[in-house]
Amino acid sequence: MARSDITLPVALDRESGMPLAVQLADALRDAASGGHLRGGDRLPSTRALAASLGVSRTVTSAAYDQLHAEGWIVGRHGSGTYVTTSPPTPVSHHRVVAGPDQVSSPDLVALLPGVPWADGLDRAAWRRAWRAAADAPPLVVSERAGLVEYRTAIAEHLLRHRGLDAAPNSVLATAGTTAAVVELAASVLGPGDVVGVEEPGYQRAVEAFRRAGVRVVPVEVDAEGLRPDTIPGGVRAVYCSPAHQYPLGSRMSASRRVELVERARAEGFLVVEDDYDGELRYDVAPLPVLAALAPDVVVHLGTTSKILTPTLGAGWMVAPPGVTAAVLEYRDAAGTRASPAGQQVFVELARNGDLGRHLRRLRRELSERRSLLAGALSAADVPVLGDDAGAHLVVPLASADEERRLLALAREHGVLLDGLARHFAGIPTQAGIAVGYAGCSRETLQDVLGVLVDVLRVRRR
Repeated sequence: MARSDITLPVALDRESGMPLAVQLADALRDAASGGHLRGGDRLPSTRALAASLGVSRTVTSAAYDQLHAEGWIVGRHGSGTYVTTSPPTPVSHHRVVAGPDQVSSPDLVALLPGVPWADGLDRAAWRRAWRAAADAPPLVVSERAGLVEYRTAIAEHLLRHRGLDAAPNSVLATAGTTAAVVELAASVLGPGDVVGVEEPGYQRAVEAFRRAGVRVVPVEVDAEGLRPDTIPGGVRAVYCSPAHQYPLGSRMSASRRVELVERARAEGFLVVEDDYDGELRYDVAPLPVLAALAPDVVVHLGTTSKILTPTLGAGWMVAPPGVTAAVLEYRDAAGTRASPAGQQVFVELARNGDLGRHLRRLRRELSERRSLLAGALSAADVPVLGDDAGAHLVVPLASADEERRLLALAREHGVLLDGLARHFAGIPTQAGIAVGYAGCSRETLQDVLGVLVDVLRVRRR
């Protein structure tokens, strides 16, 4: 039976250098894992606990927020806060999540770009969404464009978080960004067509185009994003990531966005907008998405991979009517559909407000990690690029040899980093280290920060 008259085993040390909220969260977590707290036990309110411990409510609220995010406790509307009936499986701080093209060792701490903060998902909300999704009746025939309720939820998400006013019937469900590129290459483009792609850029997209027989040509990227003036003539499409360029981290300036869409209209090519990290901005207001500027020539692609988890397999496409019709015709011919299971989970997360709460937590957590990492590197006189958005930053280097040397040095000291070289479709013309800060715990990031700074400090200037 649940207990509500619990004496919490908490002793806070105000002389310790550890924040009180962290001490409190650790004590409650230990009590739950050690059996002093049992599933269903009701915890005191943040106000009551703050009064009993003689701390501010900010301390108790922060501790509860952390435990809620980890899945140790759950809030029941109008009822209180309870210990979960089944605590989450402990996750090693040194768990490694490698990038799509990298193999890692359990002994390494991976600081790689493109990895989400999956450990920050509210486990109770996650379980609740999957249970609700499982309650939906099985589909006899899957919707070729995606579940209506999913397309409606995505339209609302795009309006609230990206400023894109898209009607639900203009949204197509996809299995993610790469899957959407595969569909575009197969349905809208043809063998021999030329597509411009950022260089360096997202190599999975490059490979998807090439496998469809499309010829890929590089387009230069600098501190203002893709350079429209370097797009060669005769392209059928241009693929870019204007919100937070992958991997350099630059955002496309307003003037270049206008220049790009005006050129697309004048020359009759499509702009494929990969909204990579579009929801993750910190110290600057987001610029309008390209699809809002020119819905007639822009194909907007998004995914839940970075804001939730890539295992959900849910993404979206907003495109001109002709492109949408071609993609649906391809799906009918190929018999392919985006899985409705991940779509339904997204719907449930959005319906209950859990998605919005997670995004706020995600932005706050990553903003703090970004400040921690960028501040430490700046103090060590290590320059960084692309740190005003997303979940990674870049340290520019002088040469490819130095990139290889520092990657090897970091690995020797137990840290797996990413270099720019593998993000080039051709011969690399820039060198640097991409440092991701979402895939590990904050504690792990703090643990390896000194090693990371020491490694990058020895770069050649």
